[in-house]
Amino acid sequence: MPRIHFHRHEEGTLLRISPTTDGEGILTVSLGGAWRYGIGTGHPSTLFDKRHSLGDIEQIIFIEDDLKFWDSSLISFIKKTQDEAKSRNISVDLSHLSPGIQRLLALAGSIPALNDQLPERRSHSMLLALGFTSLRWTHTFEDTLEFIGDLILSFGRFFRGKANFRKVDFLQVLRDCSANSLPIVTLISFLFGVILAFIGAAQLKMFGAEIYVADLVGIAMAREMGPMMTAIILAGRCGAAFAAQIGTMTVNEEVDALRTTGISPIDFLVLPRVFSLAIMTPFLALYAVFFGIIGGAVIAQIMLGISFTQFLTEAQQILTPLQFALGIIKSFVYGVLVAFSGCLYGIHCGKSASAVGTATTSAVVMGIVSVVMAAAVMTYIYNVLGV
Repeated sequence: MPRIHFHRHEEGTLLRISPTTDGEGILTVSLGGAWRYGIGTGHPSTLFDKRHSLGDIEQIIFIEDDLKFWDSSLISFIKKTQDEAKSRNISVDLSHLSPGIQRLLALAGSIPALNDQLPERRSHSMLLALGFTSLRWTHTFEDTLEFIGDLILSFGRFFRGKANFRKVDFLQVLRDCSANSLPIVTLISFLFGVILAFIGAAQLKMFGAEIYVADLVGIAMAREMGPMMTAIILAGRCGAAFAAQIGTMTVNEEVDALRTTGISPIDFLVLPRVFSLAIMTPFLALYAVFFGIIGGAVIAQIMLGISFTQFLTEAQQILTPLQFALGIIKSFVYGVLVAFSGCLYGIHCGKSASAVGTATTSAVVMGIVSVVMAAAVMTYIYNVLGV
């Protein structure tokens, strides 16, 4: 049976077939030269393409013949030859190779091939799916109740002066939730005032009551839309940031490290964020009301010919301190709910990068939903109280 020589050099792979005294049915593959990735490489098919001139092969023996140096390209060649030989029921002898090559080949063979097919999705019955959903919501409800209890206890420790509360963290979060949020609050509030005035002007003009567009914009922005739009903006900006920050700390086991050292994560991470949003949301809501009224005044002057002075005078008459107070109370509640949602999902985040993304998305959704629900409940309470 002949011997095949694979001798690699800078210009590629030299293939040479020469006679040998090996037994019948045994093919010796001699490896030599410099096996480096990027140099022309031999392919295992070369061996089997010449099978008709080599006769019947029952075993392949690899040996080293003046092998200068090698890298993964040599391992790849031998491994592919092994796989091809296995498919043809041909045994391969690697005992004549150096121990380093044998170890790498053993390691390559121990790694299972990736299965590109997606696992089959099991079809569950509607009753089973309902059970899984119920369990998931039950666990979420339990986590929420536990978080509320921990937060109440943390407030108690804070007012007794025993909470692990750092002022520097509070001031940092306060800045992020206030000054850095002004541009987006300004834009959205101004545009929303423009929209309210445009809709109101189109309707009130039919009855000759154009001046009351100032009342419409002022009341809507002060009592409802100013606080609500501010809270929704903060839910997408600050609530998501809270969930991502705390969630990343959970993944990195920093939250567990705080618990190990005796520091409550609620005191250290949650309280500064809840306080900052509870304090800054009313101020940002008043800021939003102001720019909403400015936006309404611009549309009133363009569409109805109402001057800024007339518009602001009419709005001043309808906007009593009570109207602003009702909006401030709402914005305070909204701020607490947004911070609560972000911190809740951050603390209960999973241990993977995808879990951080899921927690961030859930925090924004829960924050917006809770704000809208709170707005409906508080509006109903205001109506019952007659304010």
